[in-house]
Amino acid sequence: MPTPPELEALRASIDNLDAALVHILAERFKCTQRVGELKARLDLPPSDPARENRQVERLRSLARAADLDPDFAEKFLAFVIREVIRHHETARDGAGRPV
Repeated sequence: MPTPPELEALRASIDNLDAALVHILAERFKCTQRVGELKARLDLPPSDPARENRQVERLRSLARAADLDPDFAEKFLAFVIREVIRHHETARDGAGRPV
């Protein structure tokens, strides 16, 4: 049975959005990598809980405005933040970029 054109079009949109998300995340991590290197040079801690809390509230607000589940948005941000902190710890420890 052939796939309906409407389903094909929706899947194509999803594929494009997935690609955009990957590219946006790559750009975000390039920025946070520079932040980690700067923090290492300035001997600042890899984590900034106060900023992280502000970012969670900001993202939850953006999610509500976009009609996205704020809990999902918070979980997504927590995942990203954990990875960023790992990168910052690696920069601090002088081990170079994580693989």
